[in-house]
Amino acid sequence: MDFMLSEEETQFKEQCQHFASEILTPISNKYGETDDLPTEMIRAMAEAEFFKLLLPEELGGKGIKALKICLAREVLAGVYCPADVTLAMQGLGSYPIFLAGNETQKAKYLPRIGEGELLTTYALTEPEAGSDVNGIKSHAEEAPGGFLLNGRKRFISNGHAAGIVIVFAKTPLEENARALSAFVLEKGMEGFKVSKRLPVMAPHDLVELEFTNCHIPKENLLGELGDGYRIAMKTLDLFRMSVGAAAVGIGQAALSAAKAYAKERVQFGSPIATYQAVQFKLAAMATELDAARGLVYTAAIKLDRGDSQLAKSASMAKLFATEAAFRAVDEALQIHGGMGVMVGSTVERLYREIRALRIYEGTSEIQRLIIANSILKE
Repeated sequence: MDFMLSEEETQFKEQCQHFASEILTPISNKYGETDDLPTEMIRAMAEAEFFKLLLPEELGGKGIKALKICLAREVLAGVYCPADVTLAMQGLGSYPIFLAGNETQKAKYLPRIGEGELLTTYALTEPEAGSDVNGIKSHAEEAPGGFLLNGRKRFISNGHAAGIVIVFAKTPLEENARALSAFVLEKGMEGFKVSKRLPVMAPHDLVELEFTNCHIPKENLLGELGDGYRIAMKTLDLFRMSVGAAAVGIGQAALSAAKAYAKERVQFGSPIATYQAVQFKLAAMATELDAARGLVYTAAIKLDRGDSQLAKSASMAKLFATEAAFRAVDEALQIHGGMGVMVGSTVERLYREIRALRIYEGTSEIQRLIIANSILKE
């Protein structure tokens, strides 16, 4: 799908690949799977200016381009998932500030995020509110000088390492009893704590947050009261398609591992790559991953060109890419046979890492609903 890329974008992808092979791979080998973000990785990503992809040029960034974010995630995810997740969370936590923040808020937070000095995250999901955003129970009430926030957030990536969190909470209005608002919370605010770290099948920094009469200064409100749902959905429009890009990267890593193993594994006197059953698996994997890459790039190009009707394209990219990548990893493991389920093997790790992508930022089932509703409105 590189024919869809300009010369500049092709060079950017090559730069990402060089970073991944020369810098990120040694870091991955050194730290392995971890719940803690390696400081060395954050520093390397900052020096390579990955976080500046998330900032407008007027704040020292490279301009927010969906396609470049997708290209970066595709490459990073195929090498080291903590790096991919960190880029994603820096984006999810900074984009609401870019969308709705005032000049003071942008100047206070965005340059530090771009330099990797400040880690951030995005807190929408709750124990009773995953796909159903209207089920959010966290609520913020106006109080002298700001707001009092009470509630919990769950499955918050990079939540232990993050210095600030974008939190969405109910702020009922007369015209909308279910209105949400978005706030910037800083670690250390009274009543705000990381209540627990959550162990998952593919380790990464995942936590639950708790707010008990947490006072939020009024200047930490993003946009106007009731703007939260719009901010949340516009942010997801961009980063949902980039989940598809990360899935393609993981799927491509699985295909590469399967191809290499099939060439060296001998059964019945011949490498298994010579058998049609294995060849058909490799062919299906490569075809589906190319199709997924095309959907992701198309959605990103539409966004970069100013297409406002993004929900369907973003959901198609996320749905197809995550499902296709899961099938690719599963087939790669099958090609490896018993070696594929050995703890510590590449495909065993990829098998655990790919699974969550079909769930977070909207399950595959939710993506199908979004696509269907968009089609029915056309």
